Amino acid sequence: MTRLVLGSASAGRLKVLRQAGVDPLVEVSGVDEDAVIAAAGPDAPPGEVVAALAVAKAEQVAARLDGAVSSDCAVIGCDSMLSIDGRLCGKPESADAATAQWRLMGGRAGRLHTGHCLLRLNDGAISHRVVESACTTVYFASPTDAELRAYVARGEPLRVAGGFTLDGLGGWFVERIEGDPSNVIGVSLPLLRSLLGRVGLSVPELWAANAGAGRET
Repeated sequence: MTRLVLGSASAGRLKVLRQAGVDPLVEVSGVDEDAVIAAAGPDAPPGEVVAALAVAKAEQVAARLDGAVSSDCAVIGCDSMLSIDGRLCGKPESADAATAQWRLMGGRAGRLHTGHCLLRLNDGAISHRVVESACTTVYFASPTDAELRAYVARGEPLRVAGGFTLDGLGGWFVERIEGDPSNVIGVSLPLLRSLLGRVGLSVPELWAANAGAGRET
């Protein structure tokens, strides 16, 4: 029975998977994201950067799983960043940075990129490794100064890629999207289904092995 391991602390990703009938094990990586981004280089395309981050997270998590899990599991690593005006935006580092980012985003469109790396483990060894990124276009509203101050004060923008959510408080300020909504939240279900098929797994198999079985490790 193949367990799914989510290599992420993201509450949004966990929520997406649970609502889709899969309750994964959660193993949070400790990857130095700045180092991975620097290694990718300043001219790397956004999809390549988030893919590199996803790979680093999945591989680190896979390396430290105990034998009972790594005997038969699939590890999913993800990372998301917003591209706007040619710059990549992760989690804002401060309230001032979140405010400045929203002043840039307001009334405009950005592209939310999420890298996905799926590792299939059998008997403690990686037997398959597939990597791909997905992109969704997000059209932002223009919050008033009072709305923006209140939103930033709630702390949400500092905890999420791009400084916004689709499924949380930030949803008030997203006018529409083009593409997969689950990708914006942090893990694209259509893409994950495709990756599972490429490593010889299916959604029904994950349902059977991971329904209501999740725990944080």
